[in-house]
Amino acid sequence: MGKHERYDAIVAGAGHNGLTTACYLAKAGLKTLVVEKNDWIGGAAVSRSLVDGWTYSNCSYVCSLLRREIVRDLELPRFGLQVIPYEGGATFTPDGDYFAYLSDHDALRRELARHNPRDADAYDRFSQAVIRQCRFIRPFLLRNAPDPTSLRPRDLSELLFLVKKAHGLGARELGETLRFWTMSIGDFLDEYFENDLIKAHLAGSGIIGTGLGVYSPGTAYVLLHHYMGDVDGAIGAWGFARGGMGAISNALGAAFAEAGGEIVMGAGVDRFVVKNGKITGVALENGDEYRAPIVASNMDVKRTFLHHTDQADLPEDFTKAVKRFKIRGSSAKLNIALDQLPSFPAAPKGASFLRGDMHCSTSLNELERAYDDWKDGRWSSDPYFDMLIPSQIDPTMAPPGKHMMTVFVQYAPYDLEVDGLRAAENWTDAARTAFADCVYDKLEVACPDIRQRVVHAEIRTPWDIEREVGLTEGNIFQGELTFDQLLFNRPVPGYAQYDTPIRGMYIVGSSTHPGGGVMAAPGANAAREILRDIGKAKSMPSFAA
Repeated sequence: MGKHERYDAIVAGAGHNGLTTACYLAKAGLKTLVVEKNDWIGGAAVSRSLVDGWTYSNCSYVCSLLRREIVRDLELPRFGLQVIPYEGGATFTPDGDYFAYLSDHDALRRELARHNPRDADAYDRFSQAVIRQCRFIRPFLLRNAPDPTSLRPRDLSELLFLVKKAHGLGARELGETLRFWTMSIGDFLDEYFENDLIKAHLAGSGIIGTGLGVYSPGTAYVLLHHYMGDVDGAIGAWGFARGGMGAISNALGAAFAEAGGEIVMGAGVDRFVVKNGKITGVALENGDEYRAPIVASNMDVKRTFLHHTDQADLPEDFTKAVKRFKIRGSSAKLNIALDQLPSFPAAPKGASFLRGDMHCSTSLNELERAYDDWKDGRWSSDPYFDMLIPSQIDPTMAPPGKHMMTVFVQYAPYDLEVDGLRAAENWTDAARTAFADCVYDKLEVACPDIRQRVVHAEIRTPWDIEREVGLTEGNIFQGELTFDQLLFNRPVPGYAQYDTPIRGMYIVGSSTHPGGGVMAAPGANAAREILRDIGKAKSMPSFAA
């Protein structure tokens, strides 16, 4: 056996939520250890250099959802975090036109009117509807999801808060809210807009990272989830973390170290050690064992309880509920080193939207067909992608005069079908190359010379993301963000407050409320619950009380 050191608390997994939990525990005076299977921290929020001079944000690639309350409280800018906003974006069409989504409201109205005058007016109504939903849900991000079956004072208090917020909407708006949370992004956009290109551009936020199509119920909420963030106070704005998304994790790691925390890398958890229904520590794959009365898992709920916990230590109904929790791989990623900026012949010279997110899908039906391919076990022959060139705003990502491109792709199955058999292992090098060629074909709609600009490309399938990061099926949200898996149902009814059936064991990742994205809210909320349980609730800041 290896080490047998004892700590007050152990966090399994150095993703951004695990690091956030660890920061708060260490700041509260707990001797805290983080164990991480990789030789680097960050989980999916990581920056890596795979070719000299270029830095890739390998998985997550843009920043908005990170709660500014947590950024301020942990003083992350003091540890190097800087988020640079980008402006707008565009969708390009095969006939040489485009729709530009501009941050300037008047310019955006003119662009909307260029495609459809009625849609320019409709956009104002659409924006108001989305902002109303954002204002309703944002106060819940740093609060517990109440258990509606509980009579505990805290649950009753949280239920009362929810009821008051809902009552404040009024009967009509409450009905619209419930309808919004359960409808598809396609149906929602169809109610406001006429132009196919405008609808296709806006629909992307409803399907990114999700094993659902634009006409699948629940995808309207996924759009809202992506609109809940802000950069410099601008609601819904997005930006780049200078130095890549790993800058967020590195800042959290530095804050944790300053608070006295310790990180052990290069050895993942083999199993959570349980005795008489209580957690006692973690046993690592290298044979080392660390002990603590508190253990928090940053892994997703399936990985935590189905792969690293003895089933005899869990209630059978809990295990069944974990197995039912939907975590489906649907997203792939290309990270590309470019020898120079590709040409965009349709765009005006120096167009600001080239520094934002770009797409080439032109209708909701096209997006739905891409989803149909995924359901059949194939990568989409005409995929949706979210493409950015962050080195235009952050020159540290590439050598002078050169650039880095990130391409997030829907849809790519985890279990690829080949000759009638579905298996993750079917993602061979040849399959990855064929998949990348399909993406390049679509990229050429916007930038015809893209293939000539490529110096190096990292192709990441859902299977690759699972193996490296540890996300089940490569699902970036650690579980679908559908209505049946939100609030008190996330991840399991009765255990939606970061606790587990094992005393002293907690789950702190994106499988918990309020869900995925580089938000840090699950990690902060879980830390609050841990500290409350051990009588140190006053160590948390007032925003999370």
